[in-house]
Amino acid sequence: MTTGRKTDKGTPAGPPAGTPGGPGPFSEDEIAAVTGPGGDSDLDEVEAIAIEEDAGPDLETSFEKLVQKSRRLSEDRIRTVLQSVLFVADKPLTVDQLFESTGIDRELIAKALNQISGLHRDGVNGIVLHEVADGWQFRTDPHSAEYVRRYLRVKPQRLTRAAVETLAIIAYRQPVTRPEVEDIRGVDCGAVIKALMDRKLVKILGKKEEVGRPILYGTTREFLEFFALKDLASLPTLREFHELTQEHREIVEKEAAPVPGAAGTVEALSDPGFQKRLDKNAAASEAALDKLEEAIAAAEKTQKATSGLLTNTPPAPPEEGSPGPKPE
Repeated sequence: MTTGRKTDKGTPAGPPAGTPGGPGPFSEDEIAAVTGPGGDSDLDEVEAIAIEEDAGPDLETSFEKLVQKSRRLSEDRIRTVLQSVLFVADKPLTVDQLFESTGIDRELIAKALNQISGLHRDGVNGIVLHEVADGWQFRTDPHSAEYVRRYLRVKPQRLTRAAVETLAIIAYRQPVTRPEVEDIRGVDCGAVIKALMDRKLVKILGKKEEVGRPILYGTTREFLEFFALKDLASLPTLREFHELTQEHREIVEKEAAPVPGAAGTVEALSDPGFQKRLDKNAAASEAALDKLEEAIAAAEKTQKATSGLLTNTPPAPPEEGSPGPKPE
């Protein structure tokens, strides 16, 4: 029985192309007959134009219609539209970007965003709305981070102590040069700055107008996103670093292991007068140590005097029958 393909006349034409003993590949004429242009060229051109017209409506006209349509939206509908756009965005969106996408008035967008952020806030909703990097973005609740990481099987992103110190200097002193950073830290920071640039937390801002024209560094938009900051003005001040809120104190004392005699330590450390009391107690301790040293020195002096008296004892009287001293 023959298994090759058949010709139009029904006779076997041999095994398929590419098999041992079969005919070679199809000729160019055969390929052109199947894949080459066919049909009416005028009809093809009309169909192509029709497809382009259907696929790409005029953007200006559509945006004008979108603006007109947005004016008829209720407040609830405006919130749902903004939530949908923010949900599919992979980056924080500004009010202007939301306006360009929805046609909704900017004032109505700002009002709706504040309402949405009130509904989607930390500790209340699993999806929270944060204002970061001069825009708005949906994020998972920070309190659920442990469970989200476990599901995604990812490790938390952490920076080394050297990276944190270098990044803090750049964030607060930007634009800043590498020698200026190294002068503050006291160590070479070239490798750390390069690592921060690789993570897109630091970027080159330009060159300083001085001898040698050293490179100026600053933080990036990703830096704001990484630390959930609205802008650089949202960086905590030095005073905020030293002041613990009542909420933070409760968290520290609740999560920290109880240490005997350590009750109230957090409140004491946050008290502005605590350092003054420490300085006063330190001064009193220094004075007490000085007096103790004086007392020890006086005791040693008295001991030496007493030892001298004991060693300089008078000679014993002569025994009876022994010759006394010769008279002069």
